[in-house]
Amino acid sequence: MTPLRAAPSVADPADRARQDLFEALTRDPASAGERSLPQLAHAARWPLPDTVLAVALAAPGELPRLTAALGDNLVGMVENRPCLLVPDPDAEARLTLESALRGRTAAVGHTVPLYDAGASLRWARRLLSLTPQSGGPEARVVFVDDHLSTLLLLQDESLARALATRWLQPLAGLTPRQSERLEETLLAWLEGGGAPEAAKALHVHPQTVRYRLRQIEKLFGPGLRDPRTRFELELALRSRRLMAQVRRHRSRMARKARGVTGSVAGTVGGMAGGRLSLGVAREARVNGL
Repeated sequence: MTPLRAAPSVADPADRARQDLFEALTRDPASAGERSLPQLAHAARWPLPDTVLAVALAAPGELPRLTAALGDNLVGMVENRPCLLVPDPDAEARLTLESALRGRTAAVGHTVPLYDAGASLRWARRLLSLTPQSGGPEARVVFVDDHLSTLLLLQDESLARALATRWLQPLAGLTPRQSERLEETLLAWLEGGGAPEAAKALHVHPQTVRYRLRQIEKLFGPGLRDPRTRFELELALRSRRLMAQVRRHRSRMARKARGVTGSVAGTVGGMAGGRLSLGVAREARVNGL
């Protein structure tokens, strides 16, 4: 489904053409061909590049300064958030973007052919949704190129859950703590290739890892020696770990949102009720006061 776009009102025909060009380029390829991109590009005074990459920003910030630092890029709004298309990014593009976006929360898509601009934007926005939203020194820019496997595994969370359920069924009878220990040990073993490597990654004694691996072998049987099984298990374990991280991130965001709402409500209540206690203020609201 094409995301709803809320573009700012523009008086300059060239600016309006740029908005139209941005929307045409970031639609799916099938619908992008419905309009004449060369004509839009001419009206927008924006030469069509061979390749682009998308940048998704968490907040508008100082867009004029940012666009000036990045060159003649194309700006558009997607669900009230600013996004940019950077034309023909070169080998220095990453350094330029890191410098220009310092102090901001942003996600940079992968470089794609012009007519696939929507894919770069889609994955940049998806990565941004998985990135903690913060300002100041803690804000950071993330790059799709650094998180390809994560995005691939999380592109369909329902399927990822099905994969984990299918391959990690032998752990279903354990307590949550037992399952967690064996899962992290199995993943560390699969990633590292041996007990010493897994022990180092987990900061435990190699003998502890060997003991857990014997438990794992009893649960999973000889299939652990099959390369395909090991591959599927690693995918399942990585998917489950990533989904747990996403849940924690969403929980933090929800708590932050509740905190902001509570703060606003408290301020309003304080203004309306002076020094009323929280309990009295709540009772007053219930009684329509």
